[in-house]
Amino acid sequence: MDSQIKDEFEKSKSGDKEERYEAYLNILKMTEQKVDWAYEVWDQLLEDLSHKDNHQRSRAAQYLANLAKSDPENKMLIDFPKLWEVTKDEKFVTARHCLQSIWKVGLTGNAQKEMVMEYMSHRFKNCTDEKNFTLIRSDIIQNMRNLYDRLADEDVKTEAMELIEIIDDTKYKKKYLNIWK
Repeated sequence: MDSQIKDEFEKSKSGDKEERYEAYLNILKMTEQKVDWAYEVWDQLLEDLSHKDNHQRSRAAQYLANLAKSDPENKMLIDFPKLWEVTKDEKFVTARHCLQSIWKVGLTGNAQKEMVMEYMSHRFKNCTDEKNFTLIRSDIIQNMRNLYDRLADEDVKTEAMELIEIIDDTKYKKKYLNIWK
């Protein structure tokens, strides 16, 4: 990992808000493609998933979701539950940022896709006691749409349609179906 990348990770934790945000965007951009330095930051990012600062938790979750494509050792298959926990963060904005990026893990291989789909389907079916559960469900359906758009996997679409079908509230059923139009 070169010094510029190290600097970006340092800046993403600095006190200056603008500098942090710029570094955050730069890291997300860098991790859109496979990188050879993922494991140099992996353990620290896992640790940051439980950081006292919710912004750090959010960034760590998004970085790990992006870095899943740079994981030839398939560590994510073991570490995914730690990442998933952030989708239930006490700060809803943090939880939502993590949930909205977690689908990217499913792009990295069949085992990862099946794992992500299983976690999302279970959450969709069992989140009605959570605050903002309709947003959570919407994000999950959008995640499935994102996976489908990139993988063209009919099983993903079928699962999404089956989940939408269990919704009794016509307003939300229509909203979720609109994601697939």
